[in-house]
Amino acid sequence: MKTKMKMFLAAAAALAAGTSMAQMTEGEVRKIDKDSGKITIKHGEIKNLDMPPMSMVFKAQPAGLLDKVQVGDKVRFKAEKVGGTYTVTAIEK
Repeated sequence: MKTKMKMFLAAAAALAAGTSMAQMTEGEVRKIDKDSGKITIKHGEIKNLDMPPMSMVFKAQPAGLLDKVQVGDKVRFKAEKVGGTYTVTAIEK
């Protein structure tokens, strides 16, 4: 029984990891405004927001995410609608 539980937990972890990766979108940083905590990204389709490719300003939450990137960086990011505002919640080069 323990082996089946371990297999189930491993499959659940793999599925969770795959789900979060599927929500990542590729883009390019166009502008960073640290004073207002915002970032402009030219991005591909954001499936979880049903958004077509475009350039858009996002709020960064937490604001420290802006320290990870520079204008011109190619990035992968996760965007969500938080309190009615389009928000980048994770970003990586």
